[in-house]
Amino acid sequence: MTFVWPDLLWLLALLPALVVLYLWLLLRRKKLTLRYASLSLVKQALGKGPGWRRHVPPLLLLLALATLLLATARPLAVVTLPSQQETIILAMDVSGSMRATDVHPSRIVAAQEAAKAFVKDLPRTVRVGIVSFAGTAAVVQPPTQSREDIFAAIDRFQLQRATAIGSGIVLSLATLFPDAGIDLSQITGQRSMPPAPGDKPRKEFTPVPPGSYASGAIILLTDGQRTTGPDPLDAAKMAADRGVKVYTVGIGTKDGEIIGFEGWSMRVRLDEDTLKSISNLTRAEYFYAGTATDLKKVYQSLSTRLVVEKKETEISGLFAAAAALLVVVAAGLSVAWFGRVL
Repeated sequence: MTFVWPDLLWLLALLPALVVLYLWLLLRRKKLTLRYASLSLVKQALGKGPGWRRHVPPLLLLLALATLLLATARPLAVVTLPSQQETIILAMDVSGSMRATDVHPSRIVAAQEAAKAFVKDLPRTVRVGIVSFAGTAAVVQPPTQSREDIFAAIDRFQLQRATAIGSGIVLSLATLFPDAGIDLSQITGQRSMPPAPGDKPRKEFTPVPPGSYASGAIILLTDGQRTTGPDPLDAAKMAADRGVKVYTVGIGTKDGEIIGFEGWSMRVRLDEDTLKSISNLTRAEYFYAGTATDLKKVYQSLSTRLVVEKKETEISGLFAAAAALLVVVAAGLSVAWFGRVL
């Protein structure tokens, strides 16, 4: 635990002085009692006396004061909290190499099943969008809370040629921020049209710290390396400037494999370095899945990360609440034992 204002912790040094003051008051009270009555008459009048109970309420008040002083220093602690994720975009590679069977029964089928299991475990309040990419990228399913629509979209994947990882990231960003005016010309191949006279001027974009956007995230799965489209690292920089985390998942062969598709063949290799760079740039994580079982575990791990998150949070309120509870208990015991508040 750390503190925003640690200098205020010096106020705790006053507590021993309060203890000394309390002991002095007890001693002074005892002397005053002995001054006006003999010891035998005092003992007879008071009976057995409250004993140790008389010290409990003041002790609780002292603890309450110490807790309040800690609260004023604004303590910070890493706590597990429900995630604020509202929208998750699954960017899935549908290039021809995904038909390879080194991941049983095939890479694409394993990816589809793992993605559907991942979506099923998410809270119903989280919207999920699906973007597929091969030679270009397409929104297969806009963000929705309907799990049935998401599952149907995942089942509709059609394998195509080439791999445009950067296009998948850029289109995922545009899907996450539909009103941000993100330039999709690198994906569509068309030039951006100038704004019409009646259009509202676009707001000037201001970068934010990487990983700071808490309302959405992108999960990118691919088994190859970029063959077309914008540079994936440029696309990752776009995501980082918007604070969006891009979790990357690599599936298939690291060393390379000859894949046949529609009468042609090519050697494909998982570009782990690029995927790691994408996740590092956006303050996310990279995962490798060599088997269908590994892929399911990856998505289970991602589900946990996106449902709950550990973050440094100020817990002054908890300390203040604990101090208030101690005061209430001290007052309650004092009334129950002595018929008065302290």
